[in-house]
Amino acid sequence: MTDLNTRRLDIDALRTLRAIRQHGGITRAAEALGLTQSAVSHKIKRLEASLDCELLNRRQGAPTFTALGEELLDYAGRILALHDEALLGLTRTEIAGRILLGLTEDTSCSELARILGRFRRLHPQVTVRTKVRMSLVLRAMLDRGELDAAIVQVFAHEVRPTDIVLFREALHWVKSPGLVLDTDGAIPFLSFDDDCFYRRWALDIGQDGGAALETVFECTSAAGIVAAVNAGLGVALLNERHLRPEMQILSDRFPAPPALAYVIRRARKARNPALDSLVTGIEAEISRYGGLSLAV
Repeated sequence: MTDLNTRRLDIDALRTLRAIRQHGGITRAAEALGLTQSAVSHKIKRLEASLDCELLNRRQGAPTFTALGEELLDYAGRILALHDEALLGLTRTEIAGRILLGLTEDTSCSELARILGRFRRLHPQVTVRTKVRMSLVLRAMLDRGELDAAIVQVFAHEVRPTDIVLFREALHWVKSPGLVLDTDGAIPFLSFDDDCFYRRWALDIGQDGGAALETVFECTSAAGIVAAVNAGLGVALLNERHLRPEMQILSDRFPAPPALAYVIRRARKARNPALDSLVTGIEAEISRYGGLSLAV
């Protein structure tokens, strides 16, 4: 019992551990957090010393986290959520109003759902009405004033100064290793629907200097595109999150796709105090972890 009374879980160290999970390693976590790699390593080593166990595997090729590290990550998520909610609850201001929010399918199933849930508990007088649509549809709704804000995907070069960047990732051409592409004929293309800006780039720009694309499969769901790729039905554009180990990335047959960014984009209209508070909460998460991921 004495040992438990003298040990402490440092909140900052738990945040660092979680950032390593979110960003895929110490180096990327350090870049996202604005720290040196040695500073991040020191925080983790100090946490390991206080717990008398190893949390990270340091053997090449091994998983990033040990079994105890994975166990602590589960606790860390709950501890940090309660810690941050307590701080916000004790310092919150009473607000009321309505937020019309747009989300993509990806973000509706991410840790942003946890942030929205916490916001709802802290501000019961605020009504949040959410619509889930494709990014291009949400952007058009913003322009028409039908939404107060939306979390959308854009190409990295399209990020506006007023956008809040949640995170960035790469876009890749992929196919099944078993699919043999004709060197002369049209390339079978697996596509999202007409409201997908991947598709528009691929058909308008992406095939410059290469073979023509022939759309053979169209689906609004990423899961459907992933299944079609694995079945060897054709070539697709997928972001990193949807890549699977069995897929082959094509790096020389097609033009390199632009990088992607997930952003919070607000409508150009009068200030909304309720929305300001929600955006501030999301920005605080970005500051703590160097960005947000789509991991639940």
